[in-house]
Amino acid sequence: MVRETPTPPTGKTKGAKGDRPWMFRTYAGHSTAAASNALYQTNLARGQTGLSVAFDLPTQTGYDADHPLAKGEVGKVGVPVAHLGDMRALFANIPLDRMNTSMTINATAAWLLALYVAHAEESGVARDKLSGTTQNDILKEYLSRGTHIFPPAPSLRLITDSIAFTYREVPKWNPVNICSYHLQEAGATPVQELAFALANAIAVLDAVKAAGQVPEADFAAVVGRISFFVNAGVRFITEMCKMRAFARLWDEICQTRYGVSDPKLRRFRYGVQVNSLGLTEQQPENNVYRILLEMLAVTLSKDARARAVQLPAWNEALGLPRPWDQQWSLRLQQIVAYETDLLDYADIFEGSHVIEAKVQALMAEANEELARIEAMGGAVAAIEGAYMKERLVASNAARLAAIEAGERTVVGVNAYTETAPSPLTDGPGGGFMAADPKAEAEQIARLNAWREARDSDAAAKALAELKAAAGEARNIMEPSISCAKAGVTTGEWAQTLRGVFGEYRAPTGVAYAAAMSNTGTQDLEDLRAQVSDISAHLGRRLKMLVGKPGLDGHSNGAEQIAVRARDAGFEVVYEGIRLTPEQIAEAALAEAVHVVGLSVLSGSHVPLVRETIEHLAKLGLSHIPVVVGGIVPPEDAATLRKTGAAAIFTPKDYDLTAILAEIAEIVKRAKKEAA
Repeated sequence: MVRETPTPPTGKTKGAKGDRPWMFRTYAGHSTAAASNALYQTNLARGQTGLSVAFDLPTQTGYDADHPLAKGEVGKVGVPVAHLGDMRALFANIPLDRMNTSMTINATAAWLLALYVAHAEESGVARDKLSGTTQNDILKEYLSRGTHIFPPAPSLRLITDSIAFTYREVPKWNPVNICSYHLQEAGATPVQELAFALANAIAVLDAVKAAGQVPEADFAAVVGRISFFVNAGVRFITEMCKMRAFARLWDEICQTRYGVSDPKLRRFRYGVQVNSLGLTEQQPENNVYRILLEMLAVTLSKDARARAVQLPAWNEALGLPRPWDQQWSLRLQQIVAYETDLLDYADIFEGSHVIEAKVQALMAEANEELARIEAMGGAVAAIEGAYMKERLVASNAARLAAIEAGERTVVGVNAYTETAPSPLTDGPGGGFMAADPKAEAEQIARLNAWREARDSDAAAKALAELKAAAGEARNIMEPSISCAKAGVTTGEWAQTLRGVFGEYRAPTGVAYAAAMSNTGTQDLEDLRAQVSDISAHLGRRLKMLVGKPGLDGHSNGAEQIAVRARDAGFEVVYEGIRLTPEQIAEAALAEAVHVVGLSVLSGSHVPLVRETIEHLAKLGLSHIPVVVGGIVPPEDAATLRKTGAAAIFTPKDYDLTAILAEIAEIVKRAKKEAA
């Protein structure tokens, strides 16, 4: 029986005096395209007014499910989309001409947009009827989330191609969503978030101008389609002022740098997901209040109100939210929009001297930072030279140090820690949803069946045309759409462009932050003495390898461990993200390390840790202890210990100095046992 699709709500209900509410989204996708489609249908029926698609890491980084790097990652943090068949299943029975779809995709954004257009056209929906957004901000990926593939120059070229294509062919589409969200997650201060995001936007628009694909007369229309995706933390007065500053700074840039005269085309159009970095594993029910307060930052101020809002679920520090958890976050939006009088008034902060002073201060500091970046040659130069990454790592280190020292209170973490057991987490499953363990094998089976059924000659011909277009600096969007229709897969599309553009490893920023550290607490001094003592017994400096196996690019935790370890006297080996377990084991052998620390936040910890331990054993390194950090449920922690992991650290373990003291003791015990 085919389920009848609910008509997507318009999101335009309003009172007699009130404004229309923002678009209600829920960031969602998991396991398979079919399972994700069922979730979308449910959320739409419950009042969601737009889709926000989460893709899994292989899709984001351009690999098919059967690639070695994809092992353990398929369907974990989002939905796998390998070809047009997956796109059909993902949007089955959802009318694309009446749906606004946001896709959080960057390195492969042009490809996912091509698949979306191809599916729409075969469904009888014209390109110009489509509305939505591709995030498509690869510059912030080098700084924070790590799903980049190509070097900055060709990555900007792909963004430029999609912008030039959409303004002509898909005029209601936002081809790039400049994303400051992950900058804040990586530690950005409000000033850094403002300056770095705006510098990235300038780099994109300057690249569009330089490419010459858009006539000068149409450039203002292109500027008008640039949108932003921001973060809002719990300090909601500062965050609200940040949004007002964003709107004014963007208006100035559009007017003075690009000569856009129409105020509508200079409007700061943004969507938001509120801060996930501040969600806690301890007393996770408190996260509901945090999410509400953070939402107020982007809805209270009419003159800087978000156009779309998606809220995390209360239990995201524990694991994958269930449909009910997502509903709870959706209901929060609906209560604020429809039960309160928020939308009945003009801007309630107009004329406030306190608010205006804070906005002016943020603007002044952001302009100073923008001037520094401009003097370096712009955002790309500041990324390649590691300036922006180093500042983010240092800011994040300062944030964590303040929490550890109690200078920054986090309720339930470093204050008011006494609590009764939570009925929300005591039930079966621990209060979250486990990913389908069969999803990866089933996706590989579907992938193989798809390859066997397609016209291989047509796919090869389409890929050859894509390669030619990329090599000849032609726009790659139409060749990509042809690839989609010919049955090309995500991995084949990306591998073809890897052959033309190459790959890129971004700077880590760790060395600078460690050099700038001036932490001098007694606990750290004690740890330094402990490390020196253990190093003396080892006969050389205690050496730790910090590894990021698999495709997880959320490197904040790994970077902070590496920074603090160096500050404590460890010798640290950290080569960044996206390593195979075999590469990590080989590095442990080559570097003669005493301990291996693995950081995995994508839910693929069990297979990746097991493989790393197996490769270490093959190299005769079973004596080297392996410790693990990540979002690890208790039952998985037990599995990892049985596999051979010496210790498991989760988000509740916020004290980096204490973590490293425990790691040092683990090394000491391993040395005694090996003697």
